[in-house]
Amino acid sequence: MSLNIDLGCGQRKREGYVGVDALALPGVDIVHDLDVFPYPFEDGSAGNVWMDNILEHVKEPLKVMEEVHRISADGAAVVVRVPYFRSCYATIDPTHRNFFGVWWFCYFDPSHSFHERYGYTSARFRTEGLEFDREFKDGRMGILHRLVVRFAERRPYSYEVRLSHLFPLNSLTYYLRVIK
Repeated sequence: MSLNIDLGCGQRKREGYVGVDALALPGVDIVHDLDVFPYPFEDGSAGNVWMDNILEHVKEPLKVMEEVHRISADGAAVVVRVPYFRSCYATIDPTHRNFFGVWWFCYFDPSHSFHERYGYTSARFRTEGLEFDREFKDGRMGILHRLVVRFAERRPYSYEVRLSHLFPLNSLTYYLRVIK
């Protein structure tokens, strides 16, 4: 039976997930610093991994993703939400160490030339989707915000290169699939 793991869950652990956090907060099942390797899970034991606003805080995001790859089963779903590098939320928090744009996970995806060209890691994830400002999709978007999000999701690279400095969005959610 595979596990559902919420890495960096804080006090908002996802239902049906094992919550992991560096702090012993209510809802945390396993207290573990995500900058300490290995994580307390067996190889290939996770079927789903959720990471909500934690990758921007860790010392070595590449190693964290390699560890997520190790603990995940082949075909496991991994969801990673981070502040978009153009957002004010990316830079106002003094604990943020890492910044993310639409191409960040291309280095892990064998279908992308960045993966082949640079070979930074043997951990492989297929990027299945990219969503901007997921946290606002409950109806709290104005019409301009909605139009920018719609364009950014249809043409993420064009948005990032040509428009993101004029109409910065707030967050990115990556939908990944583990490849072993």
